[in-house]
Amino acid sequence: MATTTTTDGRNGEGEQKRREKGGFKTMPFILGNDICDRFATAGFGANLITYLTQQLHLPLVEASNLLTNFGGTSSLTTILGALAADSFAGRFWTIIAGSVFYQLGMLGLVVSALLPSLRPSPCSAPPGGPACQRASGLQLTVLYLSLLCTAFGAGGLRPCVVMFGTDQFDHELGEQQQKKVTAEAAKVVAERKRRYFNLYFFMMGVAALLALTVVVYIQDNVGWGWGFGIPAIAMFVSIVVFVIGYPLYVMLKPGGSPFTRLAQVAAAAFKKRNVVVPEDTGMLYQDKELDVLISTNGRLLHTNQLTFLDRAAIVTPGDISVSGQPDLWRLSTVHRVEELKSIVRMLPIWSAGIMLATIESHNGTFIIIQAGSMDRHITRHFEIPPATMSIFGTAAFLVSLALYDRAFVPLARRVTGLHSGITYFQRMGIGLAIHILGVATAALVETKRRDAAADHGLLDNPAAVIPLSVFWLVPQFAVHGIAGAFSSVGHMEFLYDQAPESMRSTAAALFWLASSFGNYLGTVLVTVVQRTTRARGNDWLQDNINRGRIDNYYWLVTCLMVLNLGYYLICFRFYTMKPLEMADEQDDHVGEYELSTLQKNDTGAGGVV
Repeated sequence: MATTTTTDGRNGEGEQKRREKGGFKTMPFILGNDICDRFATAGFGANLITYLTQQLHLPLVEASNLLTNFGGTSSLTTILGALAADSFAGRFWTIIAGSVFYQLGMLGLVVSALLPSLRPSPCSAPPGGPACQRASGLQLTVLYLSLLCTAFGAGGLRPCVVMFGTDQFDHELGEQQQKKVTAEAAKVVAERKRRYFNLYFFMMGVAALLALTVVVYIQDNVGWGWGFGIPAIAMFVSIVVFVIGYPLYVMLKPGGSPFTRLAQVAAAAFKKRNVVVPEDTGMLYQDKELDVLISTNGRLLHTNQLTFLDRAAIVTPGDISVSGQPDLWRLSTVHRVEELKSIVRMLPIWSAGIMLATIESHNGTFIIIQAGSMDRHITRHFEIPPATMSIFGTAAFLVSLALYDRAFVPLARRVTGLHSGITYFQRMGIGLAIHILGVATAALVETKRRDAAADHGLLDNPAAVIPLSVFWLVPQFAVHGIAGAFSSVGHMEFLYDQAPESMRSTAAALFWLASSFGNYLGTVLVTVVQRTTRARGNDWLQDNINRGRIDNYYWLVTCLMVLNLGYYLICFRFYTMKPLEMADEQDDHVGEYELSTLQKNDTGAGGVV
């Protein structure tokens, strides 16, 4: 009797401690870390094209390709971060490790900016010209090593930060499900997570807005030592703030390498490629105890797509040992098979985000150079730095996010009857369409800028200021900002909701992996366009942008974006939502219901059925 009482007391104490963790009370620490982190990364990267061309004297296309390659590598390393977080380290420690690497990279850039020996001699001639001595091999090596450290740091931060925030709400769903509460509880948690996603992106925008004004101004008018030093200090503060909140965090245990499980399913299915799949799916292998750590919010149910993979769940002689343990390279549970199916089904819609990253990769290169050639005076004695023009895109993004929940969702709810107003599929599609308008606007404005240069005889004087206000660039920044409030948030929501529970960090990594491929695609596109047009004697992308035809490049990207939107709509038409088991409302048993069609039209329950 005493033993039972003691056990109950300990269980009650543990339950009380779990309730004290997580929720919105952790947001000041997580978002505080994110704000400082975003301030640091935005201040570090927004004006880097200017540093490369004016301080290191790299040609425009080389500097642009260096930045897009760096952006691609930073996003590609997210796979390593996601693997570490989901396999053994957990998201908290992966964030800490990533922050340290990023800090080291930023300190390397600070040293590079402060020591004259790590930069070529100043030059007043146009960047990339024969009169300017470009950075030496040693100077570029220091730059590359610093960028590589920040790339590895980004790999630990990007797939984990936003998902660590959602972990603070996921435990509420787990508690509700243990009490046999229905999918209504899941809808409440999903609504909190949707608000969190909007709040997260909003706060990141505020931090970027601050960096694009304060840090960029310091870089252009005070010096690059302070310009890189302030973001480095902000990164250090972000680490401290994040660590302070340690006692309040819900930290989910890693469920093992998701990539190993995916490989096991593929291997088992291949080994049994000649085995006939049974018509009764109930004969496929299930093991709740085996899947307990990777299905705390419910197991994935069987779907009728990609049935070849179902062979991995067919029990054949030799699959299960005498002790009852399955050989996971020969036999997988239905839940594990459906994990792989979910990832494969997501890939087509995920890939539509690659073109978004391609166009965004050039917002920090070509447009900044264009802004530098225009009249940037706000008053007679004050000029706005070229990189600060990005604040108009960030401001439009912030305003759009604020109005989305307060104005757009209530209006859309009246029309659609959906609690979320529109689904994340529709949100992403709207964003893709608006991005097309943004690129088309950029092409029209560049035509006007180039015509102004021709009218004033400045085509062969790239260093001259064209008498055309830089604020002609504001519309394209604003349109891209509005589009991002739809496409970026919708893309992240889709990946988070449709990814298997144990692969949430991997889902975030997919978001950044699309950015990686988009940046690399941007490099390929710029290189191909330059070589092709140069061979024809009309180089679109040359150091003298007044003689170049960046407007034609923008029109090419506009056409590609139209094709990308059509591709996305086709992928959406054939997409099947993941089905997830939930507790039945009336009974204690688990009800298995497939509501894929309903969920495709209303994601308010977060994809839970």
